Amino acid sequence: MSDYKNPLETRYASKEMLDIFSEEHRYLTWRDVWIALAETEHEMGLSVTAEQVAELKKKRGELNLARASEIEREIHHDVMSHIRAYGETAPGAAGIIHLGATSAFVTDNAEMMMTREALLLIKRRLLSLMAVLRGKADQYKDLPVLGYTHLQPAQPTSLGKRISLWLYDLYLDYKDLEYRLDGLITRGAKGTTGTQASFMKLFGDDEAKVREFDNRIAQKLGFRESVPVSGQTLTRKVDFQILSALSSIGQSAHRAANDIRILQHSWQVEEPFSEKQVGSSAMPYKRNPILAERMSSLARYLISLLDNAAYTFAFQILERTLDDSANRRMLIPESFLLTDSILIVYTKTVEGMKVYPEVIRTEMVDNLPFYATENILMEAVQHGGDRQELHEIIRGFAMRKVEAVRAGKDFDMLGEMRASGKFPIPDAEWEKIGDLSAYIGRAPGQVSDFLRETIDPLLEKEKEFIGIKSDIRV
Repeated sequence: MSDYKNPLETRYASKEMLDIFSEEHRYLTWRDVWIALAETEHEMGLSVTAEQVAELKKKRGELNLARASEIEREIHHDVMSHIRAYGETAPGAAGIIHLGATSAFVTDNAEMMMTREALLLIKRRLLSLMAVLRGKADQYKDLPVLGYTHLQPAQPTSLGKRISLWLYDLYLDYKDLEYRLDGLITRGAKGTTGTQASFMKLFGDDEAKVREFDNRIAQKLGFRESVPVSGQTLTRKVDFQILSALSSIGQSAHRAANDIRILQHSWQVEEPFSEKQVGSSAMPYKRNPILAERMSSLARYLISLLDNAAYTFAFQILERTLDDSANRRMLIPESFLLTDSILIVYTKTVEGMKVYPEVIRTEMVDNLPFYATENILMEAVQHGGDRQELHEIIRGFAMRKVEAVRAGKDFDMLGEMRASGKFPIPDAEWEKIGDLSAYIGRAPGQVSDFLRETIDPLLEKEKEFIGIKSDIRV
């Protein structure tokens, strides 16, 4: 029998994100951390030779994972097994690998390097999605659609304005993601309990040298600096903050997916549906919103993982406990793979989304008697009517309309209101009531302003990140 494989690997996530969290990349990154450690120790005068550093670099790619696994089964320690396996391929440097360090030096610094790579990939996908949504918002900014509050018909808006709401949510997610990227920091070289005692011993109790050593390593690993203090590990608060940004993206995607699913229910919009696609094994006519539903499904799982990160941080004790280890092996990669998968589906859904203006118009016309009443009320008051009296009269007509709808009958509410003579509105104004674009207020202008003032400058600034392909695997 074949082994279980995570669906994120086999169905949803991209090769790029899978590569970042692959065993090979993880252990190569561990070796990069060891090389940075040895190189810095050599540069600062410790007993590590240039030849030993060169050998570590030369043998970096010879991972011998099978040998590392064999050693781990014997000694039950993943980091030590890889130290020994690395030493077997680089025997001249075997004695100085991991000098002065603890396991968390390798794992935490490597994880932050992988996290940075993963965040940059998420940034590319997020900005590429925002560029697609920007185009759709602009394309449909003038198309009137029925607005809904409490899932009930309300004042109209425009389809572009509705899409701009999805885009603004992602804009806020981008700001949070960028903040996390800009503030990324690593553990550096802090020693077994964070006191740097081992490095103080190596550097003859010279605190200035130990501080310089710590920051040099962080910079070699691509960070501005290391954290000012730590226990044995980088605080797991960092996990929560980073995964919070990912969860936020999941929340935004779930919200948009709900909108798309509801609008597809009434045939106003439809996600991409290929020529040979099967909607149901039992009902051949079905055109289910499977992509939007997939977005919701993956996003719900992603959102739920944030609680896990919160508890993992909260349950840390004193300088370190190990009950985070097995958990984080799943939590962090899965959170990134989920976010990657969600953004791919979201992008493809919006790129291929079909809009049906005639269906939208029918929905608008059917509900015109209700949302037109506010304009009628204001117009009547401007021509001398009493607002309170007219409000009550309109309510009476509206109730009769509701009763007719429930009974499956027709009731020309606007015609009856006009014929009643109770509304001092000129005939020319009555004729304008059917102009659907008259009910969407500043929606087109709001979209144009939002794109011009907020989105376009951002997309121009980040244009190098835009354009990554989003291919759905199944």
